[in-house]
Amino acid sequence: MMTPIHKALGVCALATHLILAGCNISQPKDSKTQGVDNGAEGRPNIVWLVTEDNSKHYLNLYNKSGATMPTVESLAENGLVFENAFANSPVCSTARTTLATGMYATSIGTMNHRGYENVTLPERIPPFSKLLRNAGYYTSNKAKTDYNFKWPEGIWDDSSSQAHWRNRAEGQPFFHMQSFGVTHEAQLHFPKKAIAEQKTQHNPNAVELAPIYPDTDTFRYTQARTLDNHVKADDHMAKLIKQLEQDGELENTFIFYFGDHGGVLPGSKGYLFETGLSVPLVIRVPENFKHLVGNGLDKEKTRVNGIVSFIDFAPTALALAGVEAPKEYPGKGFLSADVDLNTLNKRDQVFAQADRFDEKSDLVRSVRKGNYKYIRNYQPYYPDGLDNYYRYKQVAFQEWRDLFYADKLSPVQAAFFQPKTAEALYDISEDPFETNNLANNPAHEDKLLELRTLLRQNQRNYPDLGFIAESKLVQTQVANNYFDFANHHNAYIQQLIDIADLQLQPFTEINAQLQAALSDADENKVYRALIVATSFGEQAKELTPLITKLMSQSDSIRVRSRALEYLTLLDGLDPTKHFLQLYQDAHHDMEKVELLNIATLLKEQKGFVFPVSPDAITQRPERSSPEFKINTWLYNRWDSITKPRL
Repeated sequence: MMTPIHKALGVCALATHLILAGCNISQPKDSKTQGVDNGAEGRPNIVWLVTEDNSKHYLNLYNKSGATMPTVESLAENGLVFENAFANSPVCSTARTTLATGMYATSIGTMNHRGYENVTLPERIPPFSKLLRNAGYYTSNKAKTDYNFKWPEGIWDDSSSQAHWRNRAEGQPFFHMQSFGVTHEAQLHFPKKAIAEQKTQHNPNAVELAPIYPDTDTFRYTQARTLDNHVKADDHMAKLIKQLEQDGELENTFIFYFGDHGGVLPGSKGYLFETGLSVPLVIRVPENFKHLVGNGLDKEKTRVNGIVSFIDFAPTALALAGVEAPKEYPGKGFLSADVDLNTLNKRDQVFAQADRFDEKSDLVRSVRKGNYKYIRNYQPYYPDGLDNYYRYKQVAFQEWRDLFYADKLSPVQAAFFQPKTAEALYDISEDPFETNNLANNPAHEDKLLELRTLLRQNQRNYPDLGFIAESKLVQTQVANNYFDFANHHNAYIQQLIDIADLQLQPFTEINAQLQAALSDADENKVYRALIVATSFGEQAKELTPLITKLMSQSDSIRVRSRALEYLTLLDGLDPTKHFLQLYQDAHHDMEKVELLNIATLLKEQKGFVFPVSPDAITQRPERSSPEFKINTWLYNRWDSITKPRL
């Protein structure tokens, strides 16, 4: 809903080119030439300051053992601190795509980290920065994008290392986004010797480690170094805010500070735990535009308990600018005159997804409602700790795995490397690091069913393309975009999810349905059913003859690959020779990536070392190569599965 001032601005004033909702005026050819009054009676500026790979757990503002960040804390003194802000995905490209589009990644086909190909967005759902630009805003981004979609024309006035609001026309309102990579995961790719040679500002002996970690010098140093990086990011942000003051724009500008997802210590980034999804969110409300926010949100030093997530950020920015959001947005703005603090604090749920991250694939969904968190693992026999080259560049990650193989971890610390359960339920208020699974606790059965149902409702409302194997999806004709494809095939997608959910019932009750799905002519249904069969373990051994037949007779590489997985894990098959034949039969790169993911599991679970295929990628690809991304995934997997575990 627009405030009175936004309604007044909604007049189609050709002279000023205020292209607001409802005004059918074409975008100016050069928005830099369009002068717009930006005083107290104009429209606010919006600045997003984004630290990479950053959960709220690393900030003193949220955690007394976190880093002291004076700039962020100064913003908090003059605005809002959100206790429960979340990314909808725990890794860069998928999380940032939701930020840019206001859409769930699973509904537009961008759920895999660095997709095989970037998807095309529907014209009616452009990135919100383009909607702001169409409305007369100067939009700039310095400089990270990392989107999983093809850039539509006009998404930014400038997206570069030199981008700045100072390049706008005089008086023109602006939206500026700036990312700070000093907190990124790559900053923790230091050699082991750095622990002794490179001292940290924070005392490693004073940090508080999460209970999932072994208490070692490596982990303590890694966390101290992360805290140091947050102080550096804070210094960088201070300079930018000083520029707003110098320009006389501080009190005209909503400043959002947040992380682009959780992380960055092992087991956070890439996983649907609170440490992978929760982000710090601090918003400074400018003096000249306090009338744009609801009662209680215009006060300084306010803590907000309501849950917000990245799907809410685009509609929030548009609401502040007085621009109507696309009706397809699933999120709701949380800063506007008609949303007060009490209303905002009643928001209590967030949904999230995890799919493929580089060469590592899994299928996990979650919902948090209030203090309870539900995680649905659709491939529960896959451990979270499955090898992933980029993750294991961290010395702490390597040490964690080494200690697991040496049987030197507690049960809580070892859980990351062990098979999961199909469902997990956690009481975050009592168990913030999600170590006590309540899913099988009779006292929590009602809560489990409530959250299970809530997740399924969300999947029905927003069809989830993750239930079609990526290698199949990228070879599917999708007209112009995955979003329309998903909605046109929603009923079919629900059938696939229903097959996947056979995992949640006793095997004796679903055996007939599972056999019917395994015998279906539709390879996507057979594929889902094979994963369900494998997840039942020894209970499903009677299905071995049927799955053996699928292994030898199916013309689907995906079906044969999952049959190989079942027969190796449950029937003692030596997969090495069959694997080489499957790899040579695969005709698409993503089929090979998925097959290698299965081989990695079989190596880690059963100890198999695989011979090199004649067409394997055995040399690290050149970065300049057009196939660099896909060949890197293939190389990383071949390098792993052909070497015995040390």
